[in-house]
Amino acid sequence: MRPILIRAGRVIDPSRGMDGVADIYLEDGKIAAVGRDIGLPDDALTIDAAGKIVSPGLIDLHVHLREPGQEDLETVASGAMAAAAGGFTAVCAMPNTDPVTDNQAAVGFIVSQAQRAGKARVYPIGAISLGQKGQQLAEFGELVGAGAVAVSDDGKPVVSSHLMRTALEYARTFGIAVADHCEDPTLSAGGAMHEGIVSTRLGLKGIPAAAEEIMVARDILLAEHTGGHVHLCHMSTRGSVELIRRAKEKGVRVTAEVCPHHFTLTHERCEGYDTNAKMNPPLREPEDREALRQALRDGTIDAICTDHAPHHYDAKEREFDDAPNGIIGLETALGLAITELVEPGLLTLCDLVNRMSTAPAKIFKLPGGTLAAGSPADVTITDPKAAWIVNPADFFSRSRNTPFGGRRLTGRAELTIVRGQVVYQREQRAPTGRSG
Repeated sequence: MRPILIRAGRVIDPSRGMDGVADIYLEDGKIAAVGRDIGLPDDALTIDAAGKIVSPGLIDLHVHLREPGQEDLETVASGAMAAAAGGFTAVCAMPNTDPVTDNQAAVGFIVSQAQRAGKARVYPIGAISLGQKGQQLAEFGELVGAGAVAVSDDGKPVVSSHLMRTALEYARTFGIAVADHCEDPTLSAGGAMHEGIVSTRLGLKGIPAAAEEIMVARDILLAEHTGGHVHLCHMSTRGSVELIRRAKEKGVRVTAEVCPHHFTLTHERCEGYDTNAKMNPPLREPEDREALRQALRDGTIDAICTDHAPHHYDAKEREFDDAPNGIIGLETALGLAITELVEPGLLTLCDLVNRMSTAPAKIFKLPGGTLAAGSPADVTITDPKAAWIVNPADFFSRSRNTPFGGRRLTGRAELTIVRGQVVYQREQRAPTGRSG
């Protein structure tokens, strides 16, 4: 493996409070040294990072890679490549595959597929319940032993409070988080978008904010009761933010994430019945969007995740009520975060690296999130000034379902290094001829 010397970049490492111009030397898949004027070994690949941000590799705790079962939408390999193109050196794959990732073999399959791809790291998340049916716990010990880093039934809420309590107690034994999709299905049943003035105008059944907040409150109470770690997926409402803020003040073991589409768009984006604006939880009101931004700013919400959810073009072209939920996000998240959060002054670049790298690593206890000597050589080089227009045809993902096509963004990944090897540089182009 050829050593790499990254020269003269603005090194931002929240794990060590570092923000300044420095060189970084990578050797044998590890961070060997960070400092000024590091000597150049004869065989090192030199990368000039002047004017760029050099940070620990970005980490996404919440993606759907569709393999096994729906490889026409995404595979572990294509998702890992899309992640690398977005600046992510690691992603955590949700278990709602076909079959469900609820056993050792299923976890092992994803691990082996990721190793074979050799792009971004892929960490499997095991299911909370067998088949994600919400009835019987999966064997957490076997899942963790095979490589799972957390458990979740994401895509489906854990309706049973007893099962959720047991999951938190059981997961605590193995030192992992329980990541929950917070939704009361009795309130959300039949809903296609946020319940509000826009849903009324469009004649669509709405999903009230309370459908999320009731389950957020329940999960917080159960985490407090059990001492377990609950991670709340894709938060979308101002009420959820307040519940999380109060829980953290009490010392409850709760962490939370937000997606770029929720801090960027509102339910008004559903006008015209655009199914690329259909997701679960749905896009909410401007006041919710602002609350999420402020929660990122003050740390109430810990991490930015994509909830990358590939779907085929034909599926999204159905009537709004019938179209599947979700959008892809791995290749737009960094640009959206810089454009919507950093440029307006809501977050500093250091804050952003913390929310997209250092904090996610801590939440699921993953390698990375730091540039400390001896840590994995997972590095993202970002051009924070790069202006570009989102063109879904250029994506490495196999799917194209994004509401951000044609959007002008600032900031994107210039180069992504995983295990001390360059896995993406901006000049790379995605393969052509794929459907999506």
